[in-house]
Amino acid sequence: MSAVAVAVPRVLRVGRDALLCELGSAAGVAALHAELLRRRAAGELGDVREIVPAARTVLLDGVREPAALAARIGGWRVPPLAPADGPLVRVPVRYDGPDLAEVAALWDVPAARVPEIVGGTEFRVAFCGFAPGFGYLTGLPERFHPPRRASPRTSVPAGSLALAGEYAGVYPRSSPGGWQLIGSTDAVLWDPAREPAALFAPGVRVRFVEAGA
Repeated sequence: MSAVAVAVPRVLRVGRDALLCELGSAAGVAALHAELLRRRAAGELGDVREIVPAARTVLLDGVREPAALAARIGGWRVPPLAPADGPLVRVPVRYDGPDLAEVAALWDVPAARVPEIVGGTEFRVAFCGFAPGFGYLTGLPERFHPPRRASPRTSVPAGSLALAGEYAGVYPRSSPGGWQLIGSTDAVLWDPAREPAALFAPGVRVRFVEAGA
């Protein structure tokens, strides 16, 4: 995460009672999301109903006075997110994915080093989407950003640990997908009977540990 305070370059009104904050980076989104949650908890945002981060934006829904709040946010200098901010989840993983050797070749390392690189990275859930319980995780250095597969699979097993570009993720259920599959986990990513239902939520820190280690 950047150590420089984050400015919010654009705040757009969306519909009658929503705002869309546009930022230039995932680090900026994470910092603004955390700041908005803090200010809402302190009662500084009025009755904002939802705060939803995405890849480069944060949406605020249920804003009573959107013009006034937009002007306030546009003048903020948001403190950078500290590395230790947010709860930590440890996820046991088996490095048995069908694309493990291909990812190792892209990284120019032996396949045995992939668990070391992934396990040595502290990820953070940047935002959620695609399917209930699917979190887009950031944290891998740029040199370890593999491309998506040229041909997506028609079915990816639930629990697959996958990489694509700057993101890592775990498929919460079987579905089509074009990410590089490097491992698997038995962790339940989405359980409506659990509180909270999602294991991964924006701002959560994630460590992948080798199962049985």
